[in-house]
Amino acid sequence: MPDIEIYSTTVCPYCVRAKMLLDKKKVTYREYNLTKNPELRDEMLKRANGKKTVPQIFINGTHVGGCDDLHELDQKGKLDPMLAAR
Repeated sequence: MPDIEIYSTTVCPYCVRAKMLLDKKKVTYREYNLTKNPELRDEMLKRANGKKTVPQIFINGTHVGGCDDLHELDQKGKLDPMLAAR
C-alpha cells in the first residue's frame, strides 16, 4: 500500500474532489484536517515548500501538489504507478 497523506480543511471542495479520486482508486490515506488541527498548517507549509492552499498531497513522502495536480497525474497515466509503488 502506498503511504498517502493529504492536508485538508472541512469546507474545501478541492479537498473533497481529491479524496473522491483517491477513494475511487481504493487507496487509503491519512488526512490532516487543518480546520480541526490548525497547528499543522506550519508543518504543511514546510513540507509543501510554502504552498498555502489545500489540499496538499504527498504520496510515499513525495509532494505531488494539490487537487488539480493529482487529477493531472491521473489523466497522464502517472498516478496509478505511484499508487502501486511500495
